[in-house]
Amino acid sequence: MALNKVEICGVNTSRLPVLTEDEKEFLFERIRKGDENARELYIKGNLRLVLSVIKRFASSSENVDDLFQIGCIGLMKAIDNFDTSLQVKFSTYAVPMIIGEIRRYLRDNNSIRVSRSLRDTAYKAIYARESYTKKYLKEPTIEEIAGEIGIPKEDVVYALDAIQSPVSLYDPVYTEGGDALYVMDQISDKKNREENWVESISLNEAMQRLDEREKQIIRLRFYEGRTQMEVASEIGISQAQVSRLEKKCVEVHAELSDRLITAQRWYLFAFFSAVLLLDVNEDDIASDLDDTPPWDHVFKIASEKPA
Repeated sequence: MALNKVEICGVNTSRLPVLTEDEKEFLFERIRKGDENARELYIKGNLRLVLSVIKRFASSSENVDDLFQIGCIGLMKAIDNFDTSLQVKFSTYAVPMIIGEIRRYLRDNNSIRVSRSLRDTAYKAIYARESYTKKYLKEPTIEEIAGEIGIPKEDVVYALDAIQSPVSLYDPVYTEGGDALYVMDQISDKKNREENWVESISLNEAMQRLDEREKQIIRLRFYEGRTQMEVASEIGISQAQVSRLEKKCVEVHAELSDRLITAQRWYLFAFFSAVLLLDVNEDDIASDLDDTPPWDHVFKIASEKPA
């Protein structure tokens, strides 16, 4: 058994043959005459060339076996189109063919299709950035890159974003002690959470149930930051009355929040029960809600449900 054995597509790479220059010339003469066996031997003798090329794409997320097979297709195209009269080594001709075939595969099989013109713009921007960094020993700005290649900066930004590889929300970013931190944890919206929606909706609903004096007390106390004594002085009532009315308003808000959360859960439970247990079409349920937003249904349940 060979040491450091690596198998790609079932091929033991440690046992791949290597052809001498005389063997290559002899096999090519037979290939020109239509000898398929000679063509197969020539392909096997240049598989190491494919291996050396696919190392350049090690950073890609594609399976190595797939890249190897695509590289072999590029190798076969190079063999079929190589002209020995040009006095050029076969490897010099074959390497660009193999690279081009792999790049074409990566472009066409990407999960996000990006046009060739957009990719060309992105590659121009990358080359311009590298050249600028080597020349001035600093990272260029988007405006400087756009000036170098003569393309509007908006198009440069759009092209560079387009060639970025997609990332799953569940890709781990950091792992220690068994607790993983995922991409979703870093980009989650901590402001527009469901609890904040419920709080905002229930607050608006509670304000609508208050009379004008109660609304004024809430506005002065919680929006303008007045003390109870200042509110009592402005409205013309005692501080104890302000405290009592304020407590009433807070209780109304808390009651609506609890009812809203309960109604929302019942609403979702009824929806999925109808779909899963009663075999009701989701589109039929959705069509009944077209004219009335789902939150209005929730409010209706919350207002009618006894405390």
